[in-house]
Amino acid sequence: MDKEYESLRLKNQICFPLYAASREVIKQYRPFLDAIDLTYTQYIAMMVFWEEKKLSVKELGQRLFLDSGTLTPVLKSLEAKGYISRSRSAEDERILIASITEQGEALREQAASVPEKVASCVRLDADEAMQLYRLLYKILGAAESE
Repeated sequence: MDKEYESLRLKNQICFPLYAASREVIKQYRPFLDAIDLTYTQYIAMMVFWEEKKLSVKELGQRLFLDSGTLTPVLKSLEAKGYISRSRSAEDERILIASITEQGEALREQAASVPEKVASCVRLDADEAMQLYRLLYKILGAAESE
């Protein structure tokens, strides 16, 4: 390859190993999430609901780095499963609020072992995992400020 196109080599892209690693890690979740009838995106949304209980769809999208076009079908599906409910804010009807239901809270117990099961599939020791975590959030922080 010509020197001027060296930057276009796949091996020189930071985005590619991030993308591929992300896909591989998410693939590790599949059997555990299939067992509780959640997709990965539904699972991460539920993680926020287990923490926050109730928040606006906009806030949820910001927490998950997802746009409303991606988030809306996820929330519709979670609502159809009985895990969340959606309603308009009493203060401002333009704001859609999503809240966890009792059924959604109960799902937390079934999901509690998922992180440990997935961690055993990822070949990083605790220090490496923490270093990667910090670096990834550093990248996300830079992306947020743009």
